[in-house]
Amino acid sequence: MLPRTLALVDDDPVYSEYLAQHLGHKGVQVTRYADGNSLLADTAAEYDFFIIDLMLPGVDGEQLLDIVRRRSDAGVLVVSGRLGPEVFSNVLRAGADMYLAKPVQFEQVEHAIEAVYRRSARVAGATGPWRLDRRARTLAAPDGAQIALADSDFVVLERFLGAQGEPVSRDELLTALGRPNAGPEGADVLNAVMYRLRRRIERATPMLVPLQARSRVGYVFRATLTEV
Repeated sequence: MLPRTLALVDDDPVYSEYLAQHLGHKGVQVTRYADGNSLLADTAAEYDFFIIDLMLPGVDGEQLLDIVRRRSDAGVLVVSGRLGPEVFSNVLRAGADMYLAKPVQFEQVEHAIEAVYRRSARVAGATGPWRLDRRARTLAAPDGAQIALADSDFVVLERFLGAQGEPVSRDELLTALGRPNAGPEGADVLNAVMYRLRRRIERATPMLVPLQARSRVGYVFRATLTEV
């Protein structure tokens, strides 16, 4: 399962050309941009998927990722040679769905796109709210799947329930988790909690996981969440 259209933002012309050819042979319509400014200036730039490098001229890759995530719910894969212990956390906080470090094979990029896009595809005909059962401490997906929740999962979902679709700040989530004033390590704690919750949902249902990071804000549950 691959997206129909894809924006590839990378300033390496050789790499982007051959990656675009590889994906094109798989049926993906790829539009190449040499920098973030070109993408942002394209008023017709609506795509099913984005691949973004971090080291770009003009608008930096992390800034571009932030802007793209504010404008679109499409899948975003970061493929970059930028190194550093903070890179992975930074791109996930900015809203990326996955990060691959260069050098990387085109087949690996293809499989990563497929994995992200498959996760974001909703089950046909499955509609309705997600339901949080306080007594059983479970989350029911609209397709009927039941997700058993850890204590930390339940705590953050209670905050999303009260927010009614609005973003919940990182500080509020960390306070609810008993980690107020956690400092720089607080981001890692919260990222780990959200990652585990996302994985629990992904293992239980192929539906879109409605958890989304909001850059410099926190997280939002982008679906109707009700209480049983």
